[in-house]
Amino acid sequence: MSAPRETSTEDHPPLTGITVLEVGVFMAAPYASMQLADLGARVIKVEDPRSGDPVRASGPFLDGESSPHLRLNRNKESVALDLKSAAGKQAFLALVETADVVIENLRPGAMARLGLDAAGIWAVNPRVVYASGSGWGQDGPLAPLPGLDIMAQARSGIMSITGTPGGEPVKVGVPVCDLVCGLYLALGVTAALRERDRTGVGQSLDVSLFEAGVSLAVWEAGKYFATGEVGGPLGSAHQSQAPYQAFQTADGWITIGANTPNTWAGLCRTLDMTAELADERYADAGRRHARRGELLDVIEFRTRSRTTADLSAALGEAGVPYAPINDYGQVFTDEHLGARDFFWDAPHPALGPVRQIGSPMRFSRTPAVRGVAGPPLGADTRAVLTRSGVPAEVVDAVSPRADRA
Repeated sequence: MSAPRETSTEDHPPLTGITVLEVGVFMAAPYASMQLADLGARVIKVEDPRSGDPVRASGPFLDGESSPHLRLNRNKESVALDLKSAAGKQAFLALVETADVVIENLRPGAMARLGLDAAGIWAVNPRVVYASGSGWGQDGPLAPLPGLDIMAQARSGIMSITGTPGGEPVKVGVPVCDLVCGLYLALGVTAALRERDRTGVGQSLDVSLFEAGVSLAVWEAGKYFATGEVGGPLGSAHQSQAPYQAFQTADGWITIGANTPNTWAGLCRTLDMTAELADERYADAGRRHARRGELLDVIEFRTRSRTTADLSAALGEAGVPYAPINDYGQVFTDEHLGARDFFWDAPHPALGPVRQIGSPMRFSRTPAVRGVAGPPLGADTRAVLTRSGVPAEVVDAVSPRADRA
């Protein structure tokens, strides 16, 4: 394992000086604030003192700490506050006084019932950017309904085009609507902060898992709004390009994208398909896509007799885009990612170094922060509140014992 790259005070990551209060559970808001923390923001994760973020109860566990939580909540401080109590609310509003962002993904209306919606926050600090993530949005007929990633994948159409033709409904393997919602939240926050630089006042941001999922339908919208045609599942095939999909090899699978004249010619030479290269039925991308079923059979007849490694070398030599289908054991030990120092170790007070997935954002002067693993519940409560000037009697009320190490 490589040692984590130290981020010195001279690096000044892009969001240095920005303070974020996260009232987040599960995925969207915590993933968004993780992005902001990676970019240098100080993120204070406010959690229920009884159980914290429900992700803390998600295994596997390392000496009682949730492994997913250690990674999703890196570079953050944990403050345990009961926001339903007078002392907890007072402490939270004291943090708001010097905050730049509040980001939450509770059910719409939950923060308002606590008096901690945008209006309540702006009464204390009008400069705050108030970002909300939810299943269906803050208004509209679906707003009151619970919304998890699989529901958003279902209603957004993603599941209707995922899987094989005639097969059962399949969701994307990762919680794509949760994660994209989180990325939109982070992008929206940075844009709203930039706008605040000009106006001096904050604004609210509403991002839903549902609309985040629909926003990804670039090819499907292009087809429907042009022709009225509704797309369906294509397995690994592309909506309009061919050959562009996964092919079976002698020992696994490989993806090939030969969708330009040069790469099509390179593929034909590599697989000894001289007849197909000269065949007018495959002369351009449109005709190849129209005959993608028979073309799949022609190509796979050849790929099945060669190993993935052999094909990779040959296709690479020919300039044809390709990639083997890796499992995550291969991904997390990938030579290329290792050479780019993508994975790193974050210290944890009880567990020692905890392996992290790196940030894909690579800045030339201000690298992403590589700080600490997700903290134990409430580990920073007294320190954060005291540093923020919260009265000692309030600190004692919300954190009557020493923070856990």
